[in-house]
Amino acid sequence: MSDSRVITPGFHGPRISTRGQLIEPFYAVAIFREAMEMAHEGRSIFMSVGEPDFPTPARVVGAAVAALRRGETHYTVPTGIPELRRAIARQYQERYGVTVPAERILVTVGASGALALTFGVLAEPGDEFLMADPGYPSNRALMTFCGASANLVPVGAAERFQLTAELVDRHWTPTTRGVMVASPANPTGTTIPDAELRAIHDVVRARGGTLIVDEIYHGLTYDSTPQTGAALGDDVFVVNSFSKYYCMTGWRLGWMVVPEPYFDAVERMSQHMFIAPPAPSQWAGVEALAPESTAIYERQREELHRRRDFVVPALSAIGLEVACKPDGAFYVYVDCSAHTHDTWHFVRDLLHATGVAVTPGRDFGQHRASEFLRISYTCPLPQMEEALGRIASFVEGRRK
Repeated sequence: MSDSRVITPGFHGPRISTRGQLIEPFYAVAIFREAMEMAHEGRSIFMSVGEPDFPTPARVVGAAVAALRRGETHYTVPTGIPELRRAIARQYQERYGVTVPAERILVTVGASGALALTFGVLAEPGDEFLMADPGYPSNRALMTFCGASANLVPVGAAERFQLTAELVDRHWTPTTRGVMVASPANPTGTTIPDAELRAIHDVVRARGGTLIVDEIYHGLTYDSTPQTGAALGDDVFVVNSFSKYYCMTGWRLGWMVVPEPYFDAVERMSQHMFIAPPAPSQWAGVEALAPESTAIYERQREELHRRRDFVVPALSAIGLEVACKPDGAFYVYVDCSAHTHDTWHFVRDLLHATGVAVTPGRDFGQHRASEFLRISYTCPLPQMEEALGRIASFVEGRRK
């Protein structure tokens, strides 16, 4: 029988775009995948996942169910339903004392959608944006997708792992288009003081660039209440999300405050890329912003505050240095240089020896990444005590 396969001359396999080849792996997902496999054996404790363990409040779920029952299953207007845009604008006024017109608010498919649109409207191939190293990996990936790049600025405990105005000014280059900051930040949980954020904005404005402020964890702060980047002026892009404070990661709902000159272009891109955010999620978002829901979220924030105050000294007691006490989010960035200079293998060994999943520093940049790991305090205190006991035994075993 003759071979009936068709051979295409010159075919050497799939042609993957440069963009596809340059996107970095998401190492937290790799650890999570392994931990999920171990969970079937009842061994895993997840201290690697970047989401709250609290469920979406029943009243918020109920708002989505009610929307579905009345037929809210179609496309909405691309910018988001007016009720949600007005509720977000009202929150800026009530929480921060800042007037943000609803007309400058665009509802997005998660904060990831907002960031994709932000970089899409700002970045040209060859441009760069200054970002802190360590920082959230998907921000770099989205820059790569736009043909631009992140100029990673090494920061440490002395700067509380955040950019400063002086660092921004010093690292600015002829190809720098702007600066992205996150406050509170992933993986460190640290915030930028209001005065320093204003100084950063002054430098960026003087340089003719654009400031992007990631406020995804803004509701989750424990020692102070930072001012929003929207208070700096109407030339700042502000990105936020219903995922973290509002416990709605799976609902894929976020928003962005857009400087007026960019709004039309951002809206057009959003129409083509996403059409509109999910309708039931948007109605749930309206309820999430209601005062009755806020009372629930504030109780959950207080629980995260208790967990932070437990986990930081507990880590120090077992010989894992907390380089900088977090004041927001639900992460601790841990210096493991006394025990390893390869936290990727340390994290995987820890997982297989103890069932505890944490995230290696290599996910978050290059600066001392092999000496740090991230721990998420997104599980109940008894489970955290169990996890830290396992980690202590693992660390002690490596000393022998």
